[in-house]
Amino acid sequence: MRKALKSLHPVVRLLIARFGMGLLTLLAVSIVIFSGIKLLPGDFAEATLGQNVTPQVAAELRTALGLDQPAIMAYWHWLTGVIRGDFGTSFAGLGSGDSRPVAALILPRLSNTAFLATVTAVTAVPIAVVLGVLTALYRNTVFDRTVNFMSLGAVSLPEFFIAYVLVLLFSVIWPLFPAIANISPSMPFSGRLTASVLPSMTLTFVIMAQMLRMTRAAIIGVLSAPFIEMATLKGQSKWRIIIVHALPNAIAPIVTVVAFNLAYLVAGVVVVESVFVYPGVGQLMVDSVMARDIPVVQACALIFAAAYIGLNLLADIASIVSNPRLLYPR
Repeated sequence: MRKALKSLHPVVRLLIARFGMGLLTLLAVSIVIFSGIKLLPGDFAEATLGQNVTPQVAAELRTALGLDQPAIMAYWHWLTGVIRGDFGTSFAGLGSGDSRPVAALILPRLSNTAFLATVTAVTAVPIAVVLGVLTALYRNTVFDRTVNFMSLGAVSLPEFFIAYVLVLLFSVIWPLFPAIANISPSMPFSGRLTASVLPSMTLTFVIMAQMLRMTRAAIIGVLSAPFIEMATLKGQSKWRIIIVHALPNAIAPIVTVVAFNLAYLVAGVVVVESVFVYPGVGQLMVDSVMARDIPVVQACALIFAAAYIGLNLLADIASIVSNPRLLYPR
């Protein structure tokens, strides 16, 4: 096994090591999620059946749901089920016999969250890169200082405040977009897009600032290199120097920060979805916490963790692949 690994390209070995580290991290996160939910105060059986329930009935409900199992055994059953794609059964609707599998509850919500994240990424990434290039090209000007001031303000303000300001502006003062992003599978694409404008705009303000500032810093760092000075002495224009010479050499940190912010975008939608009542995984997690629906909470937290770890792994891979010194080692 070791000989087979040594025969591989150094980049392939590094990617395998990062992938293995990602799996170990996800396993550790699953232990933290399960343990944290187990340590929460209160009892689901009493909360569901009421305070006047007899101990015998509460014990029967705990046994039926597997809540009386030892923690290690319960974690093992949950983990093996997750590996098979079975997240368990939702506690909602137990009394009426209308309980549904957790996967059936999450999949449509996950599709909605993915749609919101995609719209935000398609909007935020090009704007951030273009503004980063422009501020690097016209650095220390009024334009540069204005954009930097606005980006600092966007980073400093919490998501819910930006969301409420956008609702005030574009739903109350100028009623252009709905304040409640109520979407459904039967809606046409244009309707889904219109309903997602305000939550997407909120997330765009949140993640665009960091990408913009990193793009600017990376390009300015490359502009001090000797080959840039040589291109300047040859009489090339500033635009050609930045687009042809500086941007390709600054792509590694830019790609890394873009992937990191996309990871935050997937895992950080809880607050935004709650503000706009957007039917995504974040809103489902909030509702499940209030209803003490333990299987759904565990599944949502694990999905967020897997998405964050996966996109961070993608950021590592992108930074490795975009670095010629790693692609062509001596």
